[in-house]
Amino acid sequence: MTETKARTTARALPGTARLRLGRVGETRHLGLIVALALLAVVGLITRPENFATSDNLVSILALASTIGVITVGMTFVIIGGGIDLSVGAVMALASVWATTLATQSYGPWVMALCAILVGTGAGLVNGILIAYGRLVPFIATLAMLVAARGLAQRISDRKTQLIRPENDAIVELSTTRVLGLPLLVYIFALVVVAGWIVLNRTTFGRRTFAVGGNPEAARLAGIDVRRHTMLLYAISGFCCGVAAILIMARTTTGSSTHGDLYELDAIAAVIIGGTLLTGGRGSIVGSILGLLIFTVITNLFILNGLNTSDQLIAKGLIIVAAVLLQRRGLVGRRT
Repeated sequence: MTETKARTTARALPGTARLRLGRVGETRHLGLIVALALLAVVGLITRPENFATSDNLVSILALASTIGVITVGMTFVIIGGGIDLSVGAVMALASVWATTLATQSYGPWVMALCAILVGTGAGLVNGILIAYGRLVPFIATLAMLVAARGLAQRISDRKTQLIRPENDAIVELSTTRVLGLPLLVYIFALVVVAGWIVLNRTTFGRRTFAVGGNPEAARLAGIDVRRHTMLLYAISGFCCGVAAILIMARTTTGSSTHGDLYELDAIAAVIIGGTLLTGGRGSIVGSILGLLIFTVITNLFILNGLNTSDQLIAKGLIIVAAVLLQRRGLVGRRT
């Protein structure tokens, strides 16, 4: 089929259907904003002397930045009908590889490039195994999770690797502030804007929705589904590489323990933001709002002295509630 027909088919929703989906998205975004506002009220009531301070707000944004970059990549993968369980381990591997003495001897720019290349390379391996090796995404990325975490431990000898003083340009991403915000927050914002543009204003984005919604129809429309799937996982890996740079800046280290359970936080943020686990529908804006909700909840737990176990229980309940609401919404639209 021709390129023009492929593009037309990838966007081939009736006008009423597109309008309905747009209204559903706007309603969900509004609901997320209301939930975020309610959490802010809880913070003001329970910890008025700590929650609304500029330092705490900057801390929330800094924490959200690292997971947020990963969440952008995860949004692409899930909209495309996949899942990536390896993001936390790939980020750890990229941070360890970038902070080896051999890499650090070439300076901060080589460190940053190394982190991005390692992340993108791991994502490509995932994509090739899934798209061309026909492995189930859950299995392929689970294998990458184990392998990447093990390789990171092997390279670092299970030790935390410090960034050397001559590479302080990496650390300055966290310490240097512009208009009161660390540079890493601006990097996060840049990734979000770029992700939104690619997903909503390019042919690649339209094809992502088409592949996630109905891969067979997308194939018949002339879209190379396998190549597109591979590229989606490469994007996820690229985001892991960028996140590795941010976590190195925040912690001044590279470690095989970085990113523990980040995959769950990213998936949860995407689900809460309204992206269907079955693919074909979702948004970057919704994912970021979901991420902010999770980050604020974590911050409230810390400020109120609640332990990590309670945080995990609360997050688990939120994920279950979000999935149940998704299923209820789908059933409602079918009837």
